[in-house]
Amino acid sequence: MYDQTMTFKVKDDKETELKHNLQTIYQALKEKGYNPINQIVGYILSEDPTYITTYNNARSLIRHIDRDELLQALVKSYLGE
Repeated sequence: MYDQTMTFKVKDDKETELKHNLQTIYQALKEKGYNPINQIVGYILSEDPTYITTYNNARSLIRHIDRDELLQALVKSYLGE
């Protein structure tokens, strides 16, 4: 019954949360009529939260995402790692 070891994966959970939040932000920008890619890139480059709408709490979500972690996740995803 207890012969298997459970694993705890904080990194996977953090990446899953990051992806979920980014998808929520993307959808909020899209629903408000913005080009989500341009707005998110503008935020990443400037760290100015006004690139992100307050609709559906998107601006609050983006402010809780570390830009370095976001860039790392995007590069890893782009390169297929």
